[in-house]
Amino acid sequence: MMRLDKFLKVSRLIKRRTLAKEVADQGRITINGVQAKASTNVAVGDEMAIRFGQKLLTIEVQQLKEAVKKDDAATLYKVKKEEPVQ
Repeated sequence: MMRLDKFLKVSRLIKRRTLAKEVADQGRITINGVQAKASTNVAVGDEMAIRFGQKLLTIEVQQLKEAVKKDDAATLYKVKKEEPVQ
């Protein structure tokens, strides 16, 4: 298990943990269809939807690591779909 804000930072989906917390607090992230907070635990296999401005990114958590090199960050998740927000 890993906190949502930390996973987003380690996976480089969001650059800073404070920014990840803000995005979560604004209700722009869901995990398995449930609105998530920054402190929500993320597990392997979880489906996460993140709203970035006019884009909705849906990913599946593949693995959890405390730290990864920049080039390996994308191995922590798999993009399922990317769509514009209506």
